[in-house]
Amino acid sequence: MSAPAHLDNLRVVLVSTRNPLNIGASARAMSNFGVSQLRVVNPYELAFREARSAVGASPLLKSAKEFKSVAEAVADCPLVIGTTAAQNRELQHPMYPLSEASGPIQAHLQTGPVALLFGSEKRGLSNHDFSYCHWLLHIPTQDQHLSMNLGQAVAVCLYELAREGKSPDREPQTDAATGEQLELLDQALLEALRSCGYLKPRSGAASEEKLRRMTRRLNPTAEDATTLLGMLRQILWKLKSRE
Repeated sequence: MSAPAHLDNLRVVLVSTRNPLNIGASARAMSNFGVSQLRVVNPYELAFREARSAVGASPLLKSAKEFKSVAEAVADCPLVIGTTAAQNRELQHPMYPLSEASGPIQAHLQTGPVALLFGSEKRGLSNHDFSYCHWLLHIPTQDQHLSMNLGQAVAVCLYELAREGKSPDREPQTDAATGEQLELLDQALLEALRSCGYLKPRSGAASEEKLRRMTRRLNPTAEDATTLLGMLRQILWKLKSRE
């Protein structure tokens, strides 16, 4: 079985993982389904070193890219999706079961990079991590055991995405702003809002996360993001020149 070509655009991002067995199992699942782009954010260093000896996945783990933040890990991705068991949490994002999410993901993979985020074994993804996502997906499981082992969750998601014959639920947006462009826009917006007094100089993380979720819901094109950023920088220049 050859891997579908569109999976070359998939980035599997493991955030703050700690167990070498789970990291190794995730890498083996990626190797099974022909996904080669592994990114890790703040991994537990000892666990990551041990995982690199995983049977059948050593080359993939050795080529994995390490990042200090989710923002850096998804900077080149126009679409970022978080995974969650949604257990006892109030979510601020749209969430879809994997079977419904796979079609749109496959459509986006035809045109550019997509990041699929998985959280730590103990706590999953945080609200801060979610704020970089456009939407969320979950794997339907029994109520008594909602959460899955990390390696198993990666394998199930990749199996569904590797299946052929899925019909996209909508046409992909081919020129969507990347994560890096959205983060630049977010930071300019935050600076402008603080400069004009709308936000306090040291506004909390909740305000930043709320703004980040909003810009991703708007889903601007790359051209629109560049135009908005230029407008905001001009506004900031005017505000600072009056000080």
